[in-house]
Amino acid sequence: MENDEEQEFFSGSEDEGDEIIKDPNSKSVASAIQDVNNEDEVDNSKAFPLHKAVFEDNRNVLETLLDQGCDIAQKDIHGNTALHIALMLGHNECANQLLNRNAPVKARNLNGWSSLAEGVSYGNRNMITALLSKSREQLKQQMSARRPHLIKALERIQDFYMELKWDFQSWVPLVSRILPSDICKIHKKGSSIRLDTTLVDFNDMKWERGDISFLFRGNLTSRKIRNNNNSNSLVVMDNAAKAYQLMSHRTTMPDSDEEVNLLMSTDIIVAQLVTKDVEFNRSQSGWIFREDKRETVGQFHADVYGVQGIHLETKKRREHLTEEDLAKNKEPVLETLTKPNPELRYCEELEDLVIRPSLPKPPKPKVTWEEYIRAVPGSPPHLGRPLNCKVSSKAFKATLAMSEDFPMTVEMLLNILEVVTPFKHLKKLREFVTMKLPPGFPVKIEIPILPTITAKITFQEFAFRDDLKEELFEIPPDYEECLNRFAGL
Repeated sequence: MENDEEQEFFSGSEDEGDEIIKDPNSKSVASAIQDVNNEDEVDNSKAFPLHKAVFEDNRNVLETLLDQGCDIAQKDIHGNTALHIALMLGHNECANQLLNRNAPVKARNLNGWSSLAEGVSYGNRNMITALLSKSREQLKQQMSARRPHLIKALERIQDFYMELKWDFQSWVPLVSRILPSDICKIHKKGSSIRLDTTLVDFNDMKWERGDISFLFRGNLTSRKIRNNNNSNSLVVMDNAAKAYQLMSHRTTMPDSDEEVNLLMSTDIIVAQLVTKDVEFNRSQSGWIFREDKRETVGQFHADVYGVQGIHLETKKRREHLTEEDLAKNKEPVLETLTKPNPELRYCEELEDLVIRPSLPKPPKPKVTWEEYIRAVPGSPPHLGRPLNCKVSSKAFKATLAMSEDFPMTVEMLLNILEVVTPFKHLKKLREFVTMKLPPGFPVKIEIPILPTITAKITFQEFAFRDDLKEELFEIPPDYEECLNRFAGL
């Protein structure tokens, strides 16, 4: 979430004793203050030269500013980067100039939308493909930059085995009966991690099941590990298909036409946990003599808290969708949950894949740069395709069990989760535990995953181990590489 912009307001009135200057060539104090405000507005309109150049599609000025070292990641008062504006307005040459200088693709504005989301909304297929490619490249760069820190953090932790149980629940009738569950197994040895799961992806009421292993290989000294270099430290394996994908190879493989098709035919969704008003209150037990509630989770004694003030805010945009897409997305919840995902891609190529064409260009907005930059922060005039956005917010009450007996600290858990955040449901867990929690370790947590679904995560087993075999963290010799088996990760 972006920080709210702080603004100072000046006010004055004659009744409050402000001096009125009588010189006919002079102005009142109130008028002078208004002039200061006007000057601030003018300065504000000049404070974002990259944005202005892109807004006006002035490529020569943009190139000069980039050569002069202007901050390509700077956000304006609405939280937009220059790349956001280029994509909203369809100024593709400017967008390409920015991408060539490594403009951030996943930076979000004050309304939560990334540059990629704006590109999908505009609907230019080639630009969406370029954004995906750059996004993968930047993810690789970020992971490479964080890797030394992660290796040091993991090496400080004693080797262990841990199990997390996931139980998904819903208030929608009948849905809870068919929601998945999973026991996520984590092995840690040296600076390497292996995560085994049966739940690959969980997004917008759809999931993919399987027998999946995720490897972070901090130490690549084993002779059995293929392509022995730092860039191949992230691997996802499909154990049922005996296939693996080197995550770093996503930047060099041919771009997935299916992935672009999927983005262009489904809702653009941003879901954010809003926790600024969260409260943790000790749960009570007993009818007459009330006392703080405690329970045993696995082998660990824990204090139980009620959690209030969590909101899951979900925004869906649909302006880029056809009537056929909209009808497909309105399928009954139960049918959607139980239907196989038609967009899954395996190693074999699909010969009948239809390439979805770019959308017609929307009309140019009749908005000036001054009108845009002087609008209320977070509420600019709309620049892109006419918006079709649905916003929902749901409050959640949950329980949290904190144990001071658990041998791992929250900081250690965060380092582990930083490695495995390609899995969306684990990313939600990491978002939650970054909050300031009560004392101890969260051995049982309830968190919202979707507006209708919550997950209960239980740390049901933990043991320090010194007998973990190196083979656990290697690619089996009979597994075949599949470049785009896990397109959504």
